[in-house]
Amino acid sequence: GFTPDQVNEIQANALNVPVTLLRVCHSHANAVHAFIPDCNPNIRSDAYVSLHLLAGAARAAYQTALVNNPEEPLKQELSGLLHELARFEASVLDAAGTAPAASSSA
Repeated sequence: GFTPDQVNEIQANALNVPVTLLRVCHSHANAVHAFIPDCNPNIRSDAYVSLHLLAGAARAAYQTALVNNPEEPLKQELSGLLHELARFEASVLDAAGTAPAASSSA
């Protein structure tokens, strides 16, 4: 068995890992979102995809965090980060529909 201190550490890590992951995903997605206006048009779609992947990982981390019953202020913080990630995704979905078509020489 585990000592009470070990149980407390395990429980803290069970919440800390997904919370940290969500925050890191948000931070990187924010950086990508800020970079997109200056991004080389030939790789802009790669930046769009990275936003979707980071947002998906953040949503999965959020679900994991919820299982560990975070305090309400933390839950609200994480929810706010998810809403901002959704805004990043929506902005690239709108942009993808209006981007000029790439020319093909095939």
